Amino acid sequence: MKSALNDLQIRKAKPADKPVKLADGGGLYLYISPAGGKLWRMDYALHGKRRTLSLGQYPVVSLAQARDKRLQAKQLLADGVDPARLVKGDAANSFAAIAREWYQQQITAGAWSDKHADRLWRRIERDLLPQLGQRQIGSLSADDFERVLLGVAARSVDTAHRLKAAVRGTMNYAIRKGLAGSNPVEALRGVLPANRHRHMAAPTDPAEVGGLLRAIDTYSGSPVVAYALRLLPLVFVRPGELRAAEWAEIDTARALWTIPGEKMKMRLPHLVPLSRQALTLVEQLRPITGQGRYLFPGRYGGDKCLSDMALNAALRRMGFDSDEITGHGFRAMARTLLDEQLRCRPDAIEAQLAHAVPDRLGRAYNRTLHLEERTVMMQAWADYLDELKTIGGPG
Repeated sequence: MKSALNDLQIRKAKPADKPVKLADGGGLYLYISPAGGKLWRMDYALHGKRRTLSLGQYPVVSLAQARDKRLQAKQLLADGVDPARLVKGDAANSFAAIAREWYQQQITAGAWSDKHADRLWRRIERDLLPQLGQRQIGSLSADDFERVLLGVAARSVDTAHRLKAAVRGTMNYAIRKGLAGSNPVEALRGVLPANRHRHMAAPTDPAEVGGLLRAIDTYSGSPVVAYALRLLPLVFVRPGELRAAEWAEIDTARALWTIPGEKMKMRLPHLVPLSRQALTLVEQLRPITGQGRYLFPGRYGGDKCLSDMALNAALRRMGFDSDEITGHGFRAMARTLLDEQLRCRPDAIEAQLAHAVPDRLGRAYNRTLHLEERTVMMQAWADYLDELKTIGGPG
């Protein structure tokens, strides 16, 4: 096979506004990105599909070494083996390494909250790296990402879309570094199912709610988690607000829990009337955690509250899937049943959910709005939940 390239040509080759390809024959070529990066690549066909193999960056990989790698790849293809799976390149240019670099860059730039950053990296580690992590980033094609993302979408469309955005960011970062010439994710428009907003999963059939409440009452895990699970349906605040509840916020004499504004989604203080049942749980919990700051401290105590995963994990251990109930779903459950079964006024329900409800003076939010009515409603709600526990249960 006559060689088309020599070292002098490669050294003198300059970048242009668009990617430049200098062919060497047999599918091998030098890819020169607009940023100036010089990458060895090899195009080949497998099972009727065109693929591209990354063979390293010039001058780390010389012309002679690139040709040796081309020969190795051809031999693998002759045996029916995809060379992209077996030919190893520079680990520093693997998808895992570049994804980590991009991720750290986003954190340094303050693009995400700590919670979002942690959740996103867990998803990347779980769903992308096992299949793509060791691959050279320049060798990955739209087919590679489509296969992985569709597998994730079969479990969670929302997660698949979030990972697609992470892959797009990683590949754009690789292009800026001269490690990739184009972003294969751009070819995946319309491939994933539409990401339609879903309400948090929650049962609204009285019999199903009764079964859920009975299961919670018999939960045998951590006492702290058990009390949190039993209190959450009674107060139906956001799970994060419950987990961060402090003893100083509880006024048992007035049967009232005052949540400071900095803990609320709307950054405004919120009042939660406590039913007799809720007060009983609080008093039962006091000997267990009352000497500390939080009603529901973390596993290792100290100055941290219960983990944001603890409640959902407990529900999963009890056998309830995420499409049946989540910690946040108790709010949807209360909203529906308070309206449809107890016939409570929507304004009172929305006010107790800490949603913006204008008062008679036109203010968008008033923490004391309908407080007397809400107090009666919360007691009626607790009594109703007690009744539901008998539906379909023993006796």
